[in-house]
Amino acid sequence: MRRVGLTYRAGVLVCTLLLSAAGSGWCEPSAASDPSPYRTPLAGEPFSGSLLGERITIPERNRANNLALSIGGALFLPSAAGTDGLPIAALYWRHETERFRSRLAFSLFYNDWDAALKLDDGLELLGHLETSTNPFPQQESLADRSLKCTSAYWGFGDVWWGVGYRQPVAPFQSDNDLRLQLFYTGGYHYAGRSADTGRDVSLPPSTWVNGLRGRLRYDGIRRNILELPHTGLAAGADLEWARRSHWGDSRYGDLLFKQDLTQEFLKLSGYAMAALPLPGLSERDRLLLSVYGGYSPDNNLDRFSGFRIGGGPFPYESDDLWRVPYPGAVFNQFVVSDYIVATAEYRRELLYFLYLHLRGTLVWINRDFTRGNLLSFSEDRGEALSVGVSSGLPWDSTIYVEYSNDYGILRNGEKGNSLLLLWSKSF
Repeated sequence: MRRVGLTYRAGVLVCTLLLSAAGSGWCEPSAASDPSPYRTPLAGEPFSGSLLGERITIPERNRANNLALSIGGALFLPSAAGTDGLPIAALYWRHETERFRSRLAFSLFYNDWDAALKLDDGLELLGHLETSTNPFPQQESLADRSLKCTSAYWGFGDVWWGVGYRQPVAPFQSDNDLRLQLFYTGGYHYAGRSADTGRDVSLPPSTWVNGLRGRLRYDGIRRNILELPHTGLAAGADLEWARRSHWGDSRYGDLLFKQDLTQEFLKLSGYAMAALPLPGLSERDRLLLSVYGGYSPDNNLDRFSGFRIGGGPFPYESDDLWRVPYPGAVFNQFVVSDYIVATAEYRRELLYFLYLHLRGTLVWINRDFTRGNLLSFSEDRGEALSVGVSSGLPWDSTIYVEYSNDYGILRNGEKGNSLLLLWSKSF
C-alpha cells in the first residue's frame, strides 16, 4: 500500500513507447551534465529534472505522514478460484508524531490498523485491530478440483494488545527500524452456510479465539522515489499460538477436520528481502531477492487457521513485507500448512519516474488434499513469470501495471494469465 500508486498496464505498445523514451534522453535529471555518476532519486528527498524541455521540481516529502487512495482491479484468464475479475479499492493512512504512530489500511471487507504509544528508551505500548468480513461465500480448491459444496460465509474480527521495543536503524528513514513485539490476541471468528453449501457439509461453530503472538521486524531498505526498494536488507518472523474456546468437527462429505487436532494450533513464519546493485551495470539496474516461509510443527492447521497465499501488488512497504505474494493469485486464494515462496526480480529505471520489472517466482507448499476420510496436506510446486511497469503521474499519483503467467498451481495444473492494474493518488 505504501508504494502509493502502482498500477498495471500490460501492452506491448506501452512497453515499446517507454523503452523508446528511455533511450531518447528526453527526460533527464538536471545533474545529467555533471560528470559525477548518475544517482537514482530516493524517496522523500528533493529532486529536480527536466521533461521535454520543461523543468520538474519535486520538494522534500515527510514520509512518516501519508494519505492515499488506490483503485484498480485484476483479471484472470481462465478464471482462478472461480473468479474472472476482482475490483480493488483501498485507503491508506499513516501518521506519526513524537509520541504516537498509526497506520491504517482500509478496504471495506478487509481492514487492519496498527497503533503505538511511544514510551522512553524505545519501549512502546501497541494495539492492532484486524477484520475480515467478506460478504460473499468462499469455496476451497481441494486436491485437483474446486469443491462448490465447501462454499461458506466466514470471517473474523481480532484485537491485539501488547508491548514492544523499537530502535531506528540505518539508513534512518521513517520506516527503517528494528522492532521486537509481543501481543495477546483475542477475537471472534464466525462461519455460516451459504446456498451452495453441501448437505453433507457441517461447519465448525463460531467461536472466540485467544492466543499469543511474537513478532520480529527489521527494515534496512532505502527506497526510491516510487517507494520501490533500491538498496538494503529487510527480514521478519512471526510465532503464533491460538486456541478456539468452542470448537467441533467440521465435515465436507468424506473429508473431516477433527476437533481434537485443530482446536489449538501453532504457526511459525518468516521472510527476508534484499535489494542489490548488479555488478557491471549502472545505478539504474537493481536486483531484488526475497524468500518467504511458513511451518506448522504440530500439523494442526485447518481451513480457517492455515496460512493463506494470495495475489495483489507485490509487498514493498515496511509494514506490508510480511504478506506472502504469488503473482496472478486471487486474494488469499489457497490454504497451506507449510510453504516456501522465492522471488528474483530485475528492475530497470527507464526514467527517473518510470520503472520496468521482470520477476520470477517459485513456490513449494503443502496444500489441502484429501486422504482417506481426513483432510490432510500434500506437497505441490509452482512457478510464475511477471512483467510490469511502475510510473509516477501528474497530480501526485502513480500507476502500476503487471502481467503474470502461472504454470499451473493456481488452476489445478492448467496454465493461466492475469493482469493487475492499480492507480494511487496521494493527498
